[in-house]
Amino acid sequence: MNGFQLRREQKKLAILEAALSLFFEHGVKKISIAEIASKAKVSQVTIYNYFESKHNLAHEVFIYYFKKVSNEFDEILNSDIAFPEKIKAVIFTKNAAAREINEDFYEYIMNEFTTDKSNAEQLYEKQALPRLIQLFNEGKAQGYVDPNLSNEAILFYMKAVNEFIKREDVYHQILPLTEDIMYILFYGIVGKK
Repeated sequence: MNGFQLRREQKKLAILEAALSLFFEHGVKKISIAEIASKAKVSQVTIYNYFESKHNLAHEVFIYYFKKVSNEFDEILNSDIAFPEKIKAVIFTKNAAAREINEDFYEYIMNEFTTDKSNAEQLYEKQALPRLIQLFNEGKAQGYVDPNLSNEAILFYMKAVNEFIKREDVYHQILPLTEDIMYILFYGIVGKK
C-alpha cells in the first residue's frame, strides 16, 4: 500500500470511528455529517466522497461495528483463559455494549440486520455461528458443555433465536433483556452448576 492509499484508509477509519462513537452515544438520527466531520477532523466533502450519503455511512458503520465486535469475540475466543472465564467475558462485553448503546443506534442496527439480508446474514452465517461452535467445542473438550449435545442442535437453536429476534416487535424489546438472554444462552434456565 502506497502513502496515498494508506492516508485514504486512515481517513476512512477515522470517519468510521467518529461516526460509530457519535451514533453509539446519540443515535443515527440526531447526528449530522458536520458533527462526524468535526470529530473525524475531515471535511464534510471528504465524508461524501467516501460514502456518498449519511445512509451509506451508517450502513458502513454497521458493518464496521459488526467486524469490530467479531474481532473482540475472537480475542476472547483465542485467549488462554478457561471456558467459564471466556463465557463471562463474552457476557460482560455484550452487557457493557447493551448498557452504552443509544437506543436509536440499536434500532438502526437491528433494522439493518433484519432488512439487509445479504450483508448481515452473510456476516452472521459465515463468521458468528462458526465462532460460537468453536467456543462450544472448546467447552465440550474442557468438560463444561455436554459432549452429547450436537453442533447441529446448537446451530438450530442459534438460528431459531436469530430468526426470532429479527422480528420488529421483538427487537424493540430485547435491549434491556440482553444480560438475561446471554445468561440463558450460555447457562440455560437451570443456571451455573
